[in-house]
Amino acid sequence: MNDSELQEIEDFISDVQLVNPEFAEIIEVVRDIFTEESEELLFGIKYGGLVFFQRGELIGGVFPYKEHLSIEFSNGAAFTDPSSKLEGKGKKRRHLKIFTAEDIDTKNALFFVKQAVGE
Repeated sequence: MNDSELQEIEDFISDVQLVNPEFAEIIEVVRDIFTEESEELLFGIKYGGLVFFQRGELIGGVFPYKEHLSIEFSNGAAFTDPSSKLEGKGKKRRHLKIFTAEDIDTKNALFFVKQAVGE
């Protein structure tokens, strides 16, 4: 990752911080969860959020909305989801709606991140 890409990510988080400091913190936590699960992960800014790539494939991202954040999983429809935490009805993509930092644990985001990077 080059300096301009890193700066773009920092600028994105700073912009979110101005609007909603808690959301900026949550984005950083989600980024850390993804990067701790895969050393080969790349990330960048795309589609209005922070996205994660593995082996050249988009595997997910975190996107701010007015009332919540959405942790998106590109192939979430194929994930094991025994507690039915994932939302969405598309062919492949599923997401978790995150309203507070506590939702990261209560909605078991790590469980789904592990599936995303383990594909």
